[in-house]
Amino acid sequence: MDTRSALQAMNVRDLTEEQRHKFDTDGYFVLENVYTPQECEEMAAEFDRMLADDGENAGMEVSLEGEDGRLYNPDEGREAGLKIGSTRISNIFNKSRAFDRCLNIGPLLAASAHLLGEIKLHGANLREPHKGYGQQPLHSDVQKRFKGDWWLVNSAHMFDDMTLDNGPTRIVPGSQHWPELNVPGENVMPSEVTDPDLLNFEGMPEDALAPYPGEVMITIPAGSVAVFNSSNWHGGTQNRSGARRRMLHLTYTRRDLKQQLPQQEYLTQDLYERLDEPQRWLFDVVAPTVSEHA
Repeated sequence: MDTRSALQAMNVRDLTEEQRHKFDTDGYFVLENVYTPQECEEMAAEFDRMLADDGENAGMEVSLEGEDGRLYNPDEGREAGLKIGSTRISNIFNKSRAFDRCLNIGPLLAASAHLLGEIKLHGANLREPHKGYGQQPLHSDVQKRFKGDWWLVNSAHMFDDMTLDNGPTRIVPGSQHWPELNVPGENVMPSEVTDPDLLNFEGMPEDALAPYPGEVMITIPAGSVAVFNSSNWHGGTQNRSGARRRMLHLTYTRRDLKQQLPQQEYLTQDLYERLDEPQRWLFDVVAPTVSEHA
């Protein structure tokens, strides 16, 4: 199987002309009315249930987000008594069936294949910024050594409205064509940049927490999905109102790169049986043995 045959089996259509232009030019596009209000309520309720079940272990499979908006190694964060600024929950497909529907969003899969070629699931993390927190430095998620060095497609699936007051994502349209914006705690270490235009770029921010010229606040209703190139400069903002802002970050990467969460290591028999063959291929999994994480 390959990406094309997997997406054909899932009845995924090509991006529309408008979606492709927006994605190639600005680095993102928004889908509205992807989920019904009832589906949003179900996923939001599962968010709360899983948080109650995981307790202090929420996010421990991948990373923890401190009050400073930076991501921390879970073990080091717990040992240091890290204060959490935004809730994160990982390994969600093995913990709940409620999010299975998120695996079938055609334009997200089409955009991932359009940008990356052969793709697989990278990660899936729930996130909610607490009142007074959620402000992240402006950053890109991945390395960039030269123009067109694409690694990752991200998506934000909203279970609650994302408004100007509850910590909307800010994004700089077109910045996916600029150099990587490496911020400690937010992404990978700087890469060996080879492109002279990227090396000579003069627009790096002096303060990654400050507003950047031309940035856009993504404000979208519950049930919407924002799809974006992870090379784009972006970041969460402060939840000033304390209103709920539960959502899912679902990411796809190239098949030659590592997954954020190694799905095979965490795979349960229940999840494997729920996945059809194209989904198993996109998860990059085979029938599980007994998982040490199950």
